[in-house]
Amino acid sequence: MNFNKIDEIKKLVRTQREGLDTLLERIDSDYELAVMKLAECKGKIIFLGVGKSGQIAKKIAATMTSTGTLSIFLHPTEGMHGDLGVVSPEDVVVAMSKSGESLEINSFLPFIKKIGVEIISITGNRKSTMSRLSDLVLCFGEIIEACPFNTAPTTSTTIMLVLGDSLALTVMKCKEFNLEDFAIFHPGGRIGIRLLLRVSDVMLKEKNNAVVSLTTTIKDMLIELTSKQTGAVSVVSEDNKLIGLITDFDIRKILESEIDIFSLQIQDIMNEKPLFINSDEKAYTAMRIMQTTKKNHVVLPVVDEEKTCVGILRLLDLVKMGL
Repeated sequence: MNFNKIDEIKKLVRTQREGLDTLLERIDSDYELAVMKLAECKGKIIFLGVGKSGQIAKKIAATMTSTGTLSIFLHPTEGMHGDLGVVSPEDVVVAMSKSGESLEINSFLPFIKKIGVEIISITGNRKSTMSRLSDLVLCFGEIIEACPFNTAPTTSTTIMLVLGDSLALTVMKCKEFNLEDFAIFHPGGRIGIRLLLRVSDVMLKEKNNAVVSLTTTIKDMLIELTSKQTGAVSVVSEDNKLIGLITDFDIRKILESEIDIFSLQIQDIMNEKPLFINSDEKAYTAMRIMQTTKKNHVVLPVVDEEKTCVGILRLLDLVKMGL
């Protein structure tokens, strides 16, 4: 067909944006009450939906669960054939349907009510059968689907998705669900690695940690550096406190000069104010520090809360971990 595809896409996006504007105007105290019911639920949140609304319901249930609120998706038909057993009086049910006249949902809700579960409906029709069966109705009103025939669920599912996510994240804030909690629920992939992995999990420590003292000879320092393959050696005091750092770069600079390196002492070579990192810090934070300082660092000495030298961190190992 001969028409401007870009203009058509923009027109469809505008249609859905107008639907979201309609939703924005309708958000009132009922939405606040819904958040409180979800946040105070002693059981789980059960999402119902069929067709495209069911797909959105599944996504919102997943968002709720990943942000600290136990939630599941229950297909009404499966519920009518035994899965009703997962529903308990402490739960809250969220039913999603644009028309509110889904036969599968409306046939199932009376059995939900017999258990004593509160029902929240998300719909575009406040006078629908689903609305009458609900304790609380979140109505986004009559909207125009982006579909040229105003039939295929497009704008309505966008509204349900945005509303569902907004409810989930507001409930998350009510529960004071923080970044550490989020990390626990997302241990896999890059998110989990960045939020959970600590410097202590990656650093070279104990026998693999390259350490010398002020009285160590240059020869022994070089042996320590090459045998541990750390790229640097930490200089520590008698009580193992970090007091300096010697890197490969420091040694190369001396070797490039006319100075006899073996005529020097450790204190002549070391950096007395090295950049260091705490062992409890996030590994991702350490990597960002190493990459964004004026002088890029490929190695950082690691200390504990008492500034005791406990390890050495290499950028190479952070990269290997997928950060």
